[in-house]
Amino acid sequence: MARHGLRDADPAVRAAALGALARTGALTVAEVTAALVHPSAVVRQRAVDAALAVRGPGSRSVLWVAVEGALGDPDPLVVVASAWFLAERRVTAAVPLLADTAHEHDDARCREAAVAALGAIGDPGGLPAVLAALNDKPTIRRRAAVALAGFDDPRVEPALHLAAQDRDWQVRQAADELLGDGTGTIGAG
Repeated sequence: MARHGLRDADPAVRAAALGALARTGALTVAEVTAALVHPSAVVRQRAVDAALAVRGPGSRSVLWVAVEGALGDPDPLVVVASAWFLAERRVTAAVPLLADTAHEHDDARCREAAVAALGAIGDPGGLPAVLAALNDKPTIRRRAAVALAGFDDPRVEPALHLAAQDRDWQVRQAADELLGDGTGTIGAG
């Protein structure tokens, strides 16, 4: 019955059908891929949100490519959902596009989500974008400070020390927590 909703003219019905199929484990890669090109942002966002529930053929090889393409979606909430999916699946191949999103997207929510995804993935190729994000808006600087925990690199500790001096108290707090008890060693304490 839910599958019939995927053909409904009402975007809200299509979105609900995607959610129902995801909850029952019946959503397919082809259905998500088709929904990602729907004219309605409501349908595209639900497709990305539901994509994590997809299992079976193509769910590890084809699906992430389709969702990665949603990083270029005109709707910011679709981009945010895409970054979250890529982080949850730890898609290292998406790091270059996530880094571009973190650097260049006009919407701060998208930059923040991309920075969070890069931290969750922890691929060394994402570190320069996270370090650069320490110079963005406060919400993104906070996310970048937390994202640094995902990297094992000698540039992380000096960046955290700089973040511990940030004008935003939440950035300072995140950096201090990652630095530990003040001994200068990440995770000490």
